[in-house]
Amino acid sequence: MLQKKDIQALLIIGAFYLLLQCVGITCPIKFITGVSCPGCGMSRAWLSLLRLDFSAAYNFHPLFLLPIPALVVFLLRPRMSQRMFRIFIYVMCAMFIAVYALRMFDATNTIVVFRPEDGAVYRLLQWLWQQVT
Repeated sequence: MLQKKDIQALLIIGAFYLLLQCVGITCPIKFITGVSCPGCGMSRAWLSLLRLDFSAAYNFHPLFLLPIPALVVFLLRPRMSQRMFRIFIYVMCAMFIAVYALRMFDATNTIVVFRPEDGAVYRLLQWLWQQVT
């Protein structure tokens, strides 16, 4: 089943995201870069699913149900062949990348954004540039 190190890793990740939420950072990647991550909308999709609003859930992220089989595979990992586990991971990553690319280049999509000027790195570089000039 789950190993102690897996549980510790999940707890650390959960605590990190909870801390970020407390300071108003909903996505560390978007906060730092100004660019949405491939999972953008997943949390809002699951909140919509909890309200049984399947249409909104799909609109927030078309792969919102993928964490369920991913959890099953994660739990069954010790019983799976390494090859099968890798294939699942590669297929899942390919799906996320494909959906991300389609959403990124869809002009009507308002969830996935490319605004580097809103990112912390850009603002920091801009501030440093102002200090130098």
